[in-house]
Amino acid sequence: MTRSVLLIVTNHGTINGDENRPTGLWLGEAAEPYHVFQSAGFKVDIASPKGGSVPLDPNSLGDDEDKNNDVIRLLQTTKRVKDMVYERYDAVFFAGGHGTMYDFPRQPDIQNIIAFFKDDGRVISAVCHGPAAFVDAKTKDGKYVVDGIKLTGFTNAEEKAMELLDDMPFALQSKLESHGAGFVVGESMEEHVVTDGNFITGQNPASAEAAARAVVNRLQ
Repeated sequence: MTRSVLLIVTNHGTINGDENRPTGLWLGEAAEPYHVFQSAGFKVDIASPKGGSVPLDPNSLGDDEDKNNDVIRLLQTTKRVKDMVYERYDAVFFAGGHGTMYDFPRQPDIQNIIAFFKDDGRVISAVCHGPAAFVDAKTKDGKYVVDGIKLTGFTNAEEKAMELLDDMPFALQSKLESHGAGFVVGESMEEHVVTDGNFITGQNPASAEAAARAVVNRLQ
């Protein structure tokens, strides 16, 4: 049976609404997992909170942009999360980028997916700022979905190094820890993946491919 992954990305394109401070999806955090899943023979669909075009963080575009042209094209016409029949997917993967800090939390459709996947034992995965999707998400018994879960994501130290900690709506590491997560910190900007039960998380952009491979290994 062909495995399937729902890859969810941000629609938010500015820091604090300032058009002079563009942000969005960190391209590699969607492109690298997409290619890993495709290479494994998985079906991959890309969705975003609003659907349609996805803003790309300019800092994530580099010399290897050409090899990601296929994903860039797909990111122009994403489907809306609310329109996805998420019960059909074996795993969900939340790509990062600072845009997620604004439109992943408090999204009922995203929270419903996470709660269902946790209750059903399906794979919940995310990289870098992608775990912003877990913020405030609860299971049907009212507990935070990350309570008692070991995971990782973009750390406070990494955010400080980018001089963006004070510009974010919240500190991702601190927020997840306040909701009961066992946040595991690796070396800054180095590959670091944490697996706990059906949760698979990567700390930063360098962890995107490894996190996706961990998902593949779990599903194969």
